[in-house]
Amino acid sequence: MQVIKAPVGASAASVAGGHQVRETVERILAEVRERGDAALREYSEKFDSWSPESFRLSAQEVEKIVAGVPDQVIADIEFAQGQVREFARHQRDSLRDVEVETLPGVRLGQRHLPVAATAAYVPGGRYPLVASAHMTIVTAKVAGVPRVAACTPPIRGEVPAATVAAMHLAGADEIYLFGGVQAVAALAYGTETIDPVNMLAGPGNAYVAEAKRQLFGEVGIDLFAGPTEILVIADETADPFTVAVDLLSQAEHGPDSPAVLVTTSADLAREAIAHIDRLLPGMPTRDMAEPAWRDHGQVVVVDSLAEAYEVADSYAFEHVEVLTADPREALTAMRDYGALFLGAGTCVSFGDKVIGTNHVLPTRGAARYTGGLWVGKYLKTVTYQEVTDAASSARLGEICARASRVELFEGHARAADLRTTTPPAWALSPPASA
Repeated sequence: MQVIKAPVGASAASVAGGHQVRETVERILAEVRERGDAALREYSEKFDSWSPESFRLSAQEVEKIVAGVPDQVIADIEFAQGQVREFARHQRDSLRDVEVETLPGVRLGQRHLPVAATAAYVPGGRYPLVASAHMTIVTAKVAGVPRVAACTPPIRGEVPAATVAAMHLAGADEIYLFGGVQAVAALAYGTETIDPVNMLAGPGNAYVAEAKRQLFGEVGIDLFAGPTEILVIADETADPFTVAVDLLSQAEHGPDSPAVLVTTSADLAREAIAHIDRLLPGMPTRDMAEPAWRDHGQVVVVDSLAEAYEVADSYAFEHVEVLTADPREALTAMRDYGALFLGAGTCVSFGDKVIGTNHVLPTRGAARYTGGLWVGKYLKTVTYQEVTDAASSARLGEICARASRVELFEGHARAADLRTTTPPAWALSPPASA
């Protein structure tokens, strides 16, 4: 393995910045918990210069905003949401309730129940991620979530009309115009005017991600999120220009977004780097993509595709694009990734915006133990049990009583004793006098 381009890596300043983020989030969460709407409004004014009479959009306001969105934008939103909805329905159909009889009269069951209420955070600011509304709201609704409260920040004091339209078309039950830590806190804790939710979903900046991390436990979250990541696996059949463009497509997300190329071809590696160096100066998002590539970009040349798959698995990246002669080989060769993009006909941008799979995916190595957001994240898999046969109940009681006494759990044992056929001695003895 040869590293042709190595990342510069994180600086001491970025580590210090992490402490600052954590402390800022702690303070805002505490204030919103304690002071509710008042704190929410203060932070909205401070960070977004936004303090409307009501943060929640009325049905009439939503209707007016949606009416002002260009027809082509609406059509594109509806297309993307149709793709997400169709795939989510197939995912939901793959999950079935189960009931089995394991002994005579002993029935064990499993049900998939949607959470009662979830929040969908749709990032705004400089780059409003309209597509996040599709991923977090449509998927929750297909799962059967009765209440989806969606929020997004204003953009320089203006209503992000396309995002509001996407939220509405996706089926959001409540739409709020606020963002940041204060928004996440208000939805998690509840305020005088906002009912709390049971789960938080959606991407966000470092502060929003840290807020979700700190709130986890009090509410559920979709994922512990970090900067977006792309890894391209390429052999000698790949087009180096396509490789370069696709790497930069994700680098523009932010200055800390890693972009990695793993290839079996040293010539392709050098050509892709040359294309990136040529393309970067003219990119409208150069201020994001250039530091991302400079500080977190990497190019690795390996001896074989088998080694390329191993190297890619060691990164466990969010997005893995496979540009090889036989891209489907990666389906059996790899296991640690958020999503695979197979062949030159697709790209990570499709997954981000329109193709139908969910773009909320694990980062920072979390792909080693979890997948991304999907219908199942909004479902609680619960179990039940029922015993209607006396002989089976007695048999279970005898075994459970013995097992409980091995563990010195006498209370458990006595509950089991009551289900046996012979009354236990302790139940026939009079209670000790006080």
